[in-house]
Amino acid sequence: MELVWLEDFEALAEYGSFVRAADARHITQPAFSRRIRALENWIGADLFIRTPQGATLTEAGRHILASAQDAASRLYRIRAEAQEVAGTAAKTLHFAATHSLSFTFFPRWIRSAEKGAPIESVRLHSDSMATCEQMLVHGQVQFLLCHRHPDVPPRLPANQFVSKEIGRDTLLALAGGSAQFNASSESLPYLAYTEESGLGRIVSHRLQGKEELLHLKPRFSSHLAAVLMSMALENKGVAWLPKSLTEQEISDARLHRVLDQRWISRWRLTSPDLSLR
Repeated sequence: MELVWLEDFEALAEYGSFVRAADARHITQPAFSRRIRALENWIGADLFIRTPQGATLTEAGRHILASAQDAASRLYRIRAEAQEVAGTAAKTLHFAATHSLSFTFFPRWIRSAEKGAPIESVRLHSDSMATCEQMLVHGQVQFLLCHRHPDVPPRLPANQFVSKEIGRDTLLALAGGSAQFNASSESLPYLAYTEESGLGRIVSHRLQGKEELLHLKPRFSSHLAAVLMSMALENKGVAWLPKSLTEQEISDARLHRVLDQRWISRWRLTSPDLSLR
């Protein structure tokens, strides 16, 4: 049995789709399917009911899900503890951060944090929100830097982690400077986030039940805010983008707001306390 099989099992249980889960795990769908089947063969029971609509847990799968998550976390902690005892663990702080914050917020924030307490070494792991959450749960990183909306908390065990607000950002509906979109248009070409995106969760919650009101017509999707911004700059549609990522483009009139103040969403930037004293 391989540890990655348990991680694959968790991903498929979360996404309910072999295609989406394989994408989140950064492997091909056929290879992902083989690893799920290998886990089922090792256990000796089917863990998922496979249908054209996706995959759902069997009774056996539901029974072992929590234990599988705990086992994966424990194994990563055991490895980290063994490295520490052996003196082979580097004196490095490991951060996971979503892509947009890795480029815009993290560099200046970590410089500010170092003024209060010098940090010997830092390693930043940049990925989707879903992957960053799993890295934190499994002990691969010590901190997760992400956007957080009060109504859309991260998918983390509340009793295992604490969070701290370290900044503020604003979510804006934006389109290219020469695009002519507004809420009264017959249809708005919509540049959407995929499910593994933390920003996507926030936008989905904000828009729930309002898609028809805004005449949104999905045209393109990605888990990367930077990719959606590039598409918006090419006048391909409307995207909800963080102000921290788009300030220069807005200032240069290359992007402009296309909806009124009701569709602006504010959220906190959260991370565990970095106090090293």
